[in-house]
Amino acid sequence: MNMRNWHIGVGLLLLAVLTLTATYQLTQLLGKEAELSVEIGGTYEEMRKRSSASFSPLIRGHLWLGIPAEDARLRFIDPQYGFVTPAARYFTVGFDDNVIDGIHMSPQIEPLLLDDALKVVLDLQDQWKEKGWMPVGLRRNPTIADTPEWRSFLRQGIRHGRCFWQAGDKYHAMLSLGRFRDSRNPTEERYLISLSLAKLWIPIAEMEDRWEEENLRLLEHPETHPAPESTGDSGV
Repeated sequence: MNMRNWHIGVGLLLLAVLTLTATYQLTQLLGKEAELSVEIGGTYEEMRKRSSASFSPLIRGHLWLGIPAEDARLRFIDPQYGFVTPAARYFTVGFDDNVIDGIHMSPQIEPLLLDDALKVVLDLQDQWKEKGWMPVGLRRNPTIADTPEWRSFLRQGIRHGRCFWQAGDKYHAMLSLGRFRDSRNPTEERYLISLSLAKLWIPIAEMEDRWEEENLRLLEHPETHPAPESTGDSGV
């Protein structure tokens, strides 16, 4: 390659970088968020056509995870159960070959203050209620609410609040909210939201019944569950 061609190549690369930067800045100024439109059971190609966010290249013949190349909100595609999230920085889509089989994301750009985190969680739950999703597993995991009891529980930072939602016989969602140590804001209480979506596998109510049956069996027949062997360590 001669010097002239090398300079042309460098110039074209620089022009491409400047164009992409200008496009991103213009998008931010116009207030348009990048969006990933995802349908569980849909294809990679369909997702790309519907979405404004750039995305990982397709990997055929494998179970794999892809990510958007920029902060993007989720538009969950379903004629009955669809909903939209805020923009996310952590956002993965699971594929079986080129077919979408799950989503895992944190619908936020950074760890949030508790008031802001609760707004996101409650908005998602309100959208689900409106679209016909139903909370499930309430015996063990009640839906998250903005109450003094929930705020006190979350501020302890010991466990995350977690709840499950079900969309007919099609999907289930797990939504969690927990305290997060944010090194950039060490004096503030910050929180992370986690959202997972997939096709319905074992209904949560059925899982709860199994847990209750197992606990009842152990109470009635403790001999079927022998005590663990001693390790010789009496300390706690």
